[in-house]
Formats: sequence, structure tokens, C-alpha cells
Amino acid sequence: MATENLRAQDLKQVMNRYLARLREHRESLNRLNVYPVPDGDTGTNMTLTMESVVGALDGTSSLADVMQAIAHGSLMGAQGNSGIILSQILRAWAEVFRAHKEIGAAQLTEGLERATAAAYKAVGHPVEGTILTVLRCATEEARGAAAADGLAGLLERVYGRAEQALLETPELLPVLKAAGVVDAGGAGLLLLLAALREHVAGGKVTLPPAFFRPAAQLASADGQGAREGGSIADLHYEVMFMLEGQAGADEQLKEAWAAIGDSIVIVGGEGSWKCHIHTDDIGAAVEAGIEAGRPRKIEITNLLEQAAAEDFHRVAYIFEPLPDALHAKVGLVAVANGPGILELFRQYGAQGVVIGGQTMNPSVGDLLEVVEAVPAKTVVLLPNNKNIIPAAEEVDRLTRKQVHVIPTRSIPQGIAAAVTYATNLAVEVAVSRMDKAARAVRSGEMTRAVRDATTPVGTIHEGDWIALIDGKVQVIMPAGPGRMARWLTRLIRLLLGAKRAERRAQRLARGAFQAALLAMLERVVDAESEAITIVAGAEADGEVTAAARAWLEDFRAGVPIDVVDGGQPLYPYLVGVE
Repeated sequence: MATENLRAQDLKQVMNRYLARLREHRESLNRLNVYPVPDGDTGTNMTLTMESVVGALDGTSSLADVMQAIAHGSLMGAQGNSGIILSQILRAWAEVFRAHKEIGAAQLTEGLERATAAAYKAVGHPVEGTILTVLRCATEEARGAAAADGLAGLLERVYGRAEQALLETPELLPVLKAAGVVDAGGAGLLLLLAALREHVAGGKVTLPPAFFRPAAQLASADGQGAREGGSIADLHYEVMFMLEGQAGADEQLKEAWAAIGDSIVIVGGEGSWKCHIHTDDIGAAVEAGIEAGRPRKIEITNLLEQAAAEDFHRVAYIFEPLPDALHAKVGLVAVANGPGILELFRQYGAQGVVIGGQTMNPSVGDLLEVVEAVPAKTVVLLPNNKNIIPAAEEVDRLTRKQVHVIPTRSIPQGIAAAVTYATNLAVEVAVSRMDKAARAVRSGEMTRAVRDATTPVGTIHEGDWIALIDGKVQVIMPAGPGRMARWLTRLIRLLLGAKRAERRAQRLARGAFQAALLAMLERVVDAESEAITIVAGAEADGEVTAAARAWLEDFRAGVPIDVVDGGQPLYPYLVGVE
């Protein structure tokens, strides 16, 4: 039976239903991002934003209290561009809904109209083919609906138009069409409208299957393109499932898994086993289970993201500014990760840091907490990541302090801004100098692809080394050896033993790693460069770093080179060029 109007408890249930949908399809949304870098992707950002909303709803009962909690929770938990836009939508709804005892078709239409205006206003340069387009089309459909349709009829029409608009986004945005995906933020919004429609009309909305797949299906699809190849990094994924099968199925699985991972644990008996492995090859791990028996309750965890999230939430971390920094009237707060990078910002006079960056975009609330904690009444905030800039720009209006955001899009830009930070200047002059210094830096970022993707510079496979220059992929380097190299490695294993084969595989992996870094340096450092900073991450290789320095001294002679041990996760090398 359809719900005629929404009350406080209905809206709480919708928010919980939406969060469940986001959790179910988080990785599907992440994979819609055009560039497959380990960053705070859309699915993750929207999920974390909604977790804050649902957490704020505890103990609320009246519609006014529910809407206040949704508005506050969405703002304080908002992460990344998609999280910020989602918070704008929910806060606009709160403005409209809190004045009513229940929500019908008219109130929902007004809420959509208010949300569209707020979302477009929040984006400096609105681009069609994004979440904005999906929201606008849904609003136009609501505006044209007949009053006799009621809330259920309205939502059926609104959802249908939003789905159509989502499927049309590649025609409006060439980068989506080239990658063969729809807009990730628009897909996240579609899940919200689906949650509303399901609660009001009953049943379950059938989502476009090409873009919404659960984790187990994603893992199976990954297996189709699994490739051999060594890795000099730690294993990235934890795969767990229950295995049902005949006697000996556990031994068959153990033997298959031994070739693709470690931390293998298989316990149980009498036809049922609990199975666990750390691996870089999710698809092969799951396929081995299928060959051995019947896997069920498949769970897949990104170990690097998990570790990053745990580091981010460590309450025990305390940043101790230099004594002089504590007395500065204009404080500096930077977003950063990695012990070397944190120490660098400390030496440049930061009063506080927010632990964050790739894979762990801090929320508005996280940024606000540190800004409020530093002693200065005027604060310069360096987000150091394009996904964190929108959240940083929300902080100023939430505090009595004066907050100036310099829109640094990378750690190298943040370092350049911090170098020119001076507390003896008028704040407007200091901010202007820092902004100018940041804009003068070209940034290179090297990492490994976390999923397959198609980009304007070529096809990327999961595990490839990729380099981004000023945020755009410029280098793609397969991390594993080619077919002939793999055949030679197997031959060496047969003739000379496993140790020699392993050493050769490691040399091949290091060769690809080094080639990717040198290709990035060739593109980011030119004849007009005046200074180079290389920030080596936790996965950097000493031999590769030395090779990079030697290459620069040979082919970019005369340009000063500074190598910093940053210790940042996921991005072995960050390069800043002035």
C-alpha cells in the first residue's frame, strides 16, 4: 500500500534505506569515476556523508528535529565534491520540510526546486552531464506532474526522468563517453530517489544493471581481466567467504591460493570451511573458490583504504607545533598524511594538521574541529587535494574565526604555499603570496590504478602504474611483465629454481615502476623549470629514487632537486615543479 505523505519516521527510514543502498553499491559508484586513482571516490564520499546523517538522527522524533539533524549531519559529514552537493540537496529539503507536519507531492516538488538552486549555486562552474543535470531534470519532471498523481505517482515520474537523465550524461560530457560510464554523482542521487520511491510505493526499484552491481559481481568481473605480474607493493585486498564442497575442497583451494597471495587461513570441516586470503588478484581468489566448491557470503576489503581510515580516526595522534607557531596571530592548518609531510608542514609553521588526503577525504566537521582547536583567531587552510577544497570552503561560515582557504590541489602546491607563509604580513598580503606560489607549481602524482578504465590517453588496467600531471592522467605503464617475459620467468623457475625466478620478477616489476616515474618526470619537468621537489612515499624504492635523480641531473641539468621522505600511502611519488 502506497504512503500518501511522509512523516518524521518515514524520512528517518528513507535516510537509512538510502545509506544501505550506498553501502551496497559504493564500489560500483567508485568505479564510475573517470580516473581510477586511489582517491576519495564518489561512492565512498557519499556513503560517509550519509553515515553522518544517520548518526545524527538518533533520538529525533518530530519532523523539525529530524530535518535539523539531516541538515546538520549532512553538512558536518560532507566529504568531497559529491558529498558537498549531497549535503546541499538535503539541507535544501530541510529548509522546506521543517515548516510542515508531513510531506506530500507539493512539498517534495518545492524541496527539489530549492535543492536544484542550492546545488547549482554551490558549484563555481556548473557542468552539464553531472549530478546537477540529473537533479535539474528530476525537478522539471516534478514541476510538470499533475496534482492527482499523488506522492507515489510523482516519485515514479521523477525517478524515471532521473534515470533517463543519468543514462544521457555521457552525451553531454565527452570524458564520460570516452570512458564508457555515466556520472557517478548522478548515480548516487538516483539511489536517493530510488530509496524514496521504494518507501512510498513499496517494492524494490530495479536499477540500471550496467552501473549498479554488488561487490561479489564486481570481483567476478575483475577476474575476467586478471593478469600475471609481480608487485613490489604490499597485497591490497582481503578476500573472505564460506566454502561448501566435497572432501578435499579446502586443500584444492589452499593450493590454488598459494600462488596468488598470503595470510591464507582455511578452517572448518565436514563440507564447510571459512576461508581468508590477502591478495592483489580478487577475481582469481573468488574463481578458485568456485572451482573448489560453492563460495558464499563473499566479503572483500581494500586493506590500504582500511588502514588509511584507521590512521585517520586515531584520536591518539597529537600535532605539536613549533613554539613560535603557537603565538602566531595568523595560523596555518594543512591537510596531509605521511610522517615526513606532517613534519614538513610543522617546520613551515603550521599550528595544526588534519590527517587526510587520498582515500580519506576529511569531512567539514573534521576540518572545523582542527580550525577551532588552533590558538589563532585567523586561519589559513590548505586542503592540498581537489576533493577536499569544497569541504574546506564550508568552514569559514561555521566558525567565529576568519578562515582563508587557498585552493591547493596537491601536496606539492601546499608545500609551495607553506614556504611563503609569513605571520608578519597583513593576512590579505600573506594569502595572496601563498596563493600565487601554489598556482606556480606543476604537480605530478604517481600511483597504481585501482580498477580498469578508459581515458583519453589510453586504456588502464587495474594494477597499472599511472601518473597524473595537474590532475590528468598522462602516463600509463603496465606493472606486470609482458607475455614473453612471463614465459622466460617460468622457464627460469623450471631450470634454475624459484628464487632466481622471483628475483627476476622483482627486477621486471622495479623496471616498470622506474619507467613510469621517469616518464612522469619527462612530462612535468621542462627547460623552464626552476626547482624540483620529489616527495617519496611509503612505497617508494631507493634504487628508483636514485635513478630519477640521476636522470634529472643528466637530462634537466642545472635544476635544483630536493628529495623529501614524505612517507605518504598509496602514492609512491609526488613531484612539484616550479
